[in-house]
Amino acid sequence: MNLTQLGIAFLLALPIAFNRENSEQGAGLRTFPLVAIACCAFMLVGVSVYSGSDAEARIMYGIITGMGFIGGGSIIKTDAGASGTATAAGLWLTGAIGISVAYKRYEIAVVLSVVGFLIFQFSGFIKRGSKR
Repeated sequence: MNLTQLGIAFLLALPIAFNRENSEQGAGLRTFPLVAIACCAFMLVGVSVYSGSDAEARIMYGIITGMGFIGGGSIIKTDAGASGTATAAGLWLTGAIGISVAYKRYEIAVVLSVVGFLIFQFSGFIKRGSKR
């Protein structure tokens, strides 16, 4: 089942990855699926090695913190403002997809994938339209 879960995490990250790759916005087709399967794998290994909700919570905490750190690295601040915040949030969201799949909470993972894709797909259009 673990290989299936890793495959599902990979597939659910693809819509976001394709969008980011096509819009040439930082991380893309390689990064997002890698984040999803890595987070899923860390959680799967942790659940199988450690017993108890406290141990699992610590693993999840480590993943969430690590994803925040990785996402923070994609943010660039200039005098004009900050860029890369959406990429950082997308990486964090993709990590949550991986964790959700590891816990077999596929409904959450699918919703995160769909909503993340829709936000990336249409927010640029809405954002440009609101600046007129």
